[in-house]
Amino acid sequence: MLSIVETPKIQYSEGAGNTVFLPPAMYRLKKSLGQHFLRDENICRKIVDALQEKSFSNLLEVGPGGGALTKYLLEIKGISFLAVELDQEKVAYLENTYPSIKGKLIHQSFLDIEPPFITCFTVVGNFPYNISTQILFKILDWGNQVECVIGMFQKEVAQRIAASAGSKVYGVISVLLQAFYRVEYLFDVTPESFNPPPKVMSGVIRLVPREDIPEMRSKKAFFLLVKTAFNQRRKTLRNAVRGLFAPEILADPFFNQRAEQLTVADFAALTFKMNG
Repeated sequence: MLSIVETPKIQYSEGAGNTVFLPPAMYRLKKSLGQHFLRDENICRKIVDALQEKSFSNLLEVGPGGGALTKYLLEIKGISFLAVELDQEKVAYLENTYPSIKGKLIHQSFLDIEPPFITCFTVVGNFPYNISTQILFKILDWGNQVECVIGMFQKEVAQRIAASAGSKVYGVISVLLQAFYRVEYLFDVTPESFNPPPKVMSGVIRLVPREDIPEMRSKKAFFLLVKTAFNQRRKTLRNAVRGLFAPEILADPFFNQRAEQLTVADFAALTFKMNG
């Protein structure tokens, strides 16, 4: 279902066949794209304040939507700014409402773009909740070219990303991201801060690349081990990853543990004992 969002003092009308004629100052919220637009100015300012705690030269906003955060980002001096937005209607709305953004919008899905800057850049956004974890894995693929990420997620997802070993919500995404990034949970965001309000709380986190990435046989081996271990997280590690190690290795009492008990460093060290 589409809901119409209208800026003050702007009227719209419905023509024949219930076609809605949208003036430039209006846009529609599309649930199919996971759109929940931020409307709380205090939260916008908190995100921008957190963003500016670390210096940067290049900034990419993911999913600017109605521009609640964008209008503040466009005011940051001395940086190169780009935003990626899939929805053509929002592109038109942003260009009409914020003329200075013309030429700075990438009209594609974030999941389809190449790194938009040649040098390092920072990523910020109220990430579409339906692809938020995919966004993070794409950022992970870009490596150290991304020098900082500040993103809004469903609180449950944000907590999983930031969770420590031993936590009930510690899992695949926790380990894979924490191997390469320092993760900091910044603050909660209530449903009332959005239009339309989501049914869940949200949370803002910051990711900064680690300088001390643990040694591992390869990124491919590390990913395989972590995903296999958590695929059967209720089983002991020995039973969950049986196909990845020789029997004499699996005999070690270390494998009596479950996946959520292992630290990122534990998983990285184990990759050197894997078959082949």
